[in-house]
Amino acid sequence: MASEDASPSLDILVRGPEGFFVWNGPPFSNGQPIVKLERVPCTNVRFSEDGSTLMVMKSDSVISIYDCDNFKEIRSFQVPNVAAADLSPCGTYIQTFQKSSTPQEKNVILWKTETGEAVYQLFQKNMTKTTWPSIRFSSDEAVACRMATNEIQFFDTTDFPKGILYRLRVPGVAAFEVSKAPGSHVAVFVPESKGSPASVQIYACGKDLQSQPLARRSFFRCSTVQLNWNRGSTGLLAVAQSDVDKTNQSYYGESKLNYLTTDGTHEGLVPLRKEGPVHDVQWSYSGSEFAVVYGFMPASATIFNKKCRPILELGSGPYNTVRWNPKGKFLCLAGFGNLPGDMAFWDYVDGKQLGTTRAECSVTSEWSPDGRYFMTATTAPRLQIDNGIKIFHHNGSLFFKKMFDKLFQAEWKPVSPDKFGDISELIKSVGSLKVAETKSQGSGSASRKAAPSNPTATKPAAYRPPHAKQAAAIQAELLGESPTPEMSKNALRNKKKREKQKEKKAAEAAAAGI
Repeated sequence: MASEDASPSLDILVRGPEGFFVWNGPPFSNGQPIVKLERVPCTNVRFSEDGSTLMVMKSDSVISIYDCDNFKEIRSFQVPNVAAADLSPCGTYIQTFQKSSTPQEKNVILWKTETGEAVYQLFQKNMTKTTWPSIRFSSDEAVACRMATNEIQFFDTTDFPKGILYRLRVPGVAAFEVSKAPGSHVAVFVPESKGSPASVQIYACGKDLQSQPLARRSFFRCSTVQLNWNRGSTGLLAVAQSDVDKTNQSYYGESKLNYLTTDGTHEGLVPLRKEGPVHDVQWSYSGSEFAVVYGFMPASATIFNKKCRPILELGSGPYNTVRWNPKGKFLCLAGFGNLPGDMAFWDYVDGKQLGTTRAECSVTSEWSPDGRYFMTATTAPRLQIDNGIKIFHHNGSLFFKKMFDKLFQAEWKPVSPDKFGDISELIKSVGSLKVAETKSQGSGSASRKAAPSNPTATKPAAYRPPHAKQAAAIQAELLGESPTPEMSKNALRNKKKREKQKEKKAAEAAAAGI
């Protein structure tokens, strides 16, 4: 377990119209972040999955590679007419997509970032969400493959010039996903065709183990699917989405959550206790549990174990997003998009809610790699106004807020959660830091303690119109009671004048009687 002193620092990447810059992450000294990398002009920027490398796309068809340890540029590529680019998980390779005029022109190129050499080229007609990036890697880059017509092609990640090593034949395959860590399996989706149901199938990545699928789930009324592997490559969550809801309960179609395991022990629907769409699903970092937000509003949220049994109910509310803390202890339920931005923070280990707050108009949201902070961002072009960044503590209390005229991107630099200490100890360290800051601010001078700049606030009295301010005093006089002590200075002055006038008249009357 990494100690707090040996833990790496947190960094935040911020991109606007004029380029990107990098801040140091919290906790901030003096309450404000420090710029670690000055603004660099760019059109797009992306971290590798392990956070070791940063890819920067610039307006003149130049792609620069930065080392994230010191944020120094280590290599630059000139790629004419580049339309998109993507980094491999460990930053070893970069693949680019260029606009092509003829099929003979190979417009997808795989480059090695260390040498700048083009190690593999192929032709791809267009770029869609299911076909880009063209070559997919496992998190450890041990497996690389791509989808072609009716097959999945596998490569040797240490020797791409060798070409295709072997092929997995899957007629009608329309989408696929390689398991991340380890890269031992691949999931494929085959849509409905000529009365045959759609299906999700799991195959082993090894050539000698691909004769039969390890698991298979078939279903009708499915046009697209989202495939979510757990860490450990033992379970797959498949959200099957249909464009049309035949029950006419939802304008947005219907969705079903399926769960498959690589050992074949489970192939079926996740037992959700409420009807309606599946809004979001996420695995825990350990890969042993997953959280689901589902159902018509107010949506419900439930945590299941890897045997697909519910183990914790998180209640219901205006939620459509779940974000699981990378250390596994906390999670956040939120309602973004067309919802007002309510957030609920939960302690999964203790099974209790820590706090609630709101982050209106948030477009992106994510936990920090150490699990102590939660950042939301309102970004363009989704929203053109009120762009900004908010950082919350693990319990939902606001830690930092910064507004921008226009913000395109805000994200944490990826770092493995295993490099940080235990989350409970990290939270205690933040709490002790707050106490130390409070003591240092309060130990300035004795006079400041004697006369605090912010005195204790008292509850404001109810408003009383001017003509009613003397009502209590007049009523006391009529009833023969003592007047209230809360009379104003003017009232007391007028009262003394009246008393003097009465005494004067009494004296004059007495003198006239004599």
